[in-house]
Amino acid sequence: MVDSTNPLAKDGNSLFLTVGFDGSGAEHIAKLAKGAKVVKCFQQTGAENMANPQFENGKAAIFVCGDDADAKETVRRLAEEIGFDAIDAGNLKIACLLEPLANLWIHLALTTELERHFAFSILRR
Repeated sequence: MVDSTNPLAKDGNSLFLTVGFDGSGAEHIAKLAKGAKVVKCFQQTGAENMANPQFENGKAAIFVCGDDADAKETVRRLAEEIGFDAIDAGNLKIACLLEPLANLWIHLALTTELERHFAFSILRR
């Protein structure tokens, strides 16, 4: 099961995470879906980047995490085939870091001149 959700709530004009760094929405889903191989992916950028993750200077990064190595690799390869720079971020507990990254993307998209026309990327040496 691929979890592409973000546990967000609205407070006035701001969105905030409903869970913090000691847990994640993905882990909550995994507890509810006993026996499911939950993989977190595809929630750190906007829909237009899902349709086209290629940018002039490279590919948009997308992070993948999950506890089942085979399921995680399947999702990572899918993201790569779609065109992302797909990066294995570790076990499902790392979702507590990916969900705030998604919240940052949403915040920037809604409140800055970037709007929805950007994605995060990884620079390598």
